[in-house]
This record gives sequence, C-alpha cells and structure tokens, in this order.
Amino acid sequence: MPKTLVTGATGFIGSHVARELARRGDDLRVTVRENSPKEALADVDHEEVKCDLLDRRAVRRAVTGAARVFHCAGLVSLRERDAQRVFEVNALATRLLLEECLRANVERVVFTSSVAAIGPAPRGGTADENQVFTAGHLGIPYVNSKHEAETEALRLAAHGLPVVCVNPTFVYGRGDVHGGSTSLVRRFLLGRIPVYTDGAVNVVDVNDVARGHLLADEKGEPGERYILGNRNYTWDRLFADLARISGVEPPPLKLAPPLAVRMAELLERAPGRAPVTAVEVRSASQWWAYKNTKAKRELGWTTSPHEDTIEATVQWYLEREGDRMARGRRSQPVQYKLAARTLSAIEGVVGLLR
Repeated sequence: MPKTLVTGATGFIGSHVARELARRGDDLRVTVRENSPKEALADVDHEEVKCDLLDRRAVRRAVTGAARVFHCAGLVSLRERDAQRVFEVNALATRLLLEECLRANVERVVFTSSVAAIGPAPRGGTADENQVFTAGHLGIPYVNSKHEAETEALRLAAHGLPVVCVNPTFVYGRGDVHGGSTSLVRRFLLGRIPVYTDGAVNVVDVNDVARGHLLADEKGEPGERYILGNRNYTWDRLFADLARISGVEPPPLKLAPPLAVRMAELLERAPGRAPVTAVEVRSASQWWAYKNTKAKRELGWTTSPHEDTIEATVQWYLEREGDRMARGRRSQPVQYKLAARTLSAIEGVVGLLR
C-alpha cells in the first residue's frame, strides 16, 4: 500500500493532520528529528523516518514510496535572532522537499502555508486568496519566509507538481505541546500581557484545520490556495472573551501602534531578554482578518463554533498548568491600570479640544 508522508507530525497542526489521516485509513510515514517529542502521536499507528528536512538525501529517502505528502513542518518565531533559521526551515526546506516530491512523481502534495503568505488585510477590512502580497515592507522574517515558501510551491506547481496550498489563520485548540500557535493564550492566563495595541486576528480550530487538509487533498485544485480561517477578532474582543472564560483580567493598557513599537524598541535596548520585540508589536498591530469563502465553496469545508475553540484552548492549558496559573495574577498590576486611566483622560481632553 502506498505511503502517506507527513512532515511536522510531532507539531500542533501536523499531529492533528496525522490523526485525521489515520482515521481515513492511510498508511502513515512521519518524519522525525533527533529528540523529537512523540507525545502528540502516542496513539497513532505510523512509521517513523529520521529526517532533517534540509538534508536532501534524507528527504529523498523519506519521499520514496509515498503517494501523498502533507508538508506541515515549519517554524513560527517573530524574534529577530531566529530570522535565519526561520528562512531555512520555512522556505529552503520547503523548496527542497517539493523538488524531491516532483522528482519522485508524488501523486498529491498538501502544503501547510499560512495567511502570513497572503499578508494582513487593509485596516478594518478582510483579505482573501486573491490579495496581492505587500507585507514585505513590514520587515517580519516569518511573514516573508512563508511568502517565499508559497512562491516556491506555486513555481513547482507550474512545473507539474500537484501541490495544493492551505493557509491557516491563527490556530487554537487542544494539544499545542510546543506552545507555538496558542502561546498568547498561555501568556494571558499567566497575567503576562499587561499592555497591547490595536489590531485584529482570525482564530480557527486545529481540528477544522486538519479536516481542511484532507479536503484539500481530496478536492483542492493543484496550484491553488485556500484560507482556513474562522472568526475575526479585534484584540479587544479576543481578550474580553478570554477574560470571561478564564476569570483573568484583560490587559488594561492599550497603546497606539507607533507608541507601542517605540516602547518595544526601548525595551530591546535594555539589558536582558526583552519581554516583547518591535517585530512582535508590529505584527500584532496589523489587521490579520480573512474570508474563508473559497474553502467553504470549493472544498465543502465547515468550521466549529468559535466559542468552543477558545474554551478548549483555555481548558487545555488549565489542565496542564492549572496550579501554576492559579498562583499567577488574576488581576493586572496597579501601575498599568493607572496608566490606562491617565491615557484615557488625556484622550478625552484632546477629544474635547477638537
């Protein structure tokens, strides 16, 4: 029986995709690195192959005999120090893997791209698959690496590789053992987000994203991309929902994006590791809002209630780190509350003067 190869299967999205494929009856082969944690695949029947995705020989061995490939591996980081590694993992490894898929005549490839490859929507609007990428000027290495990776995928599609791209938004749900996609929720529950800025984000359930991968395999058009997203949130709305579910106070201090970026730049110059970087703030201040019309129309994809996704994410962290979070802050530091009131008063006076 031909194999179905999954890269990144020990990660958040990849493990859920592997689980869905196992339910479908696929004969699974997964790539693993030395010391890869296997917690997420504990009850999934699969074959393991040691593979560094930047090692062409190892990739060629992994692809041999595979009829289908789900490329879910990737690195999410907004830290400048990780910029080179982000490009290696997200762009170079993708090109190498897909070149080997073309060489091996793989019947179908589903590539886990990201809405980062599309770029943020205009403020107050929503983007779709047809939006022209203009986010390079933001200087966010992760965003540029995902755009470059998708460009490589579509280039190889033009050379005959039957590759379909799926573009998940911000993926929430249970099982993010590496603390990547859902790390913001964890930080919120620990009371580590006292300040935020204006922006928007689209949240989607990891189980819906996994099903979207299989639908892309079954119904997707090669050379096309499909946004897998659900609810568009402003940061105000998302933090309000997290507060309601968890009982942790939302961040009290909201700064305008230019001021927030400037503050982050000053923090980066101080000794020690900065709690937030200018790149992270610049990313958070964008409008990551999207439409999922194409995936629903062409793939028959459906989404879960967004409230369930947020609740599941919070509950998963409480089950894993409940004692630690109980010792954390349920209310925000007084100085941030005072700063928020002062800023609000100043804005009120400025409004009256206008």
